[in-house]
Amino acid sequence: MKSIKTFVAVAALSLISFGSFAQSVSATASTIDRAEAKIAAQAAEQGASYKITSAQFNNRVHMTAELTK
Repeated sequence: MKSIKTFVAVAALSLISFGSFAQSVSATASTIDRAEAKIAAQAAEQGASYKITSAQFNNRVHMTAELTK
């Protein structure tokens, strides 16, 4: 009986975590500021906050971020 209650509790908590919003987005621009501005615009469009996860610099900047609500 205790294992059934534990299973139900774990299942309920896992559904809560799946209800949250997380999405990866990327942007390419000529400068870091412009790439971040594109990320910020995508986040604002979806009503989310963002955390930059990577940035690569060659002739252009390629930046990825995770959006969360």
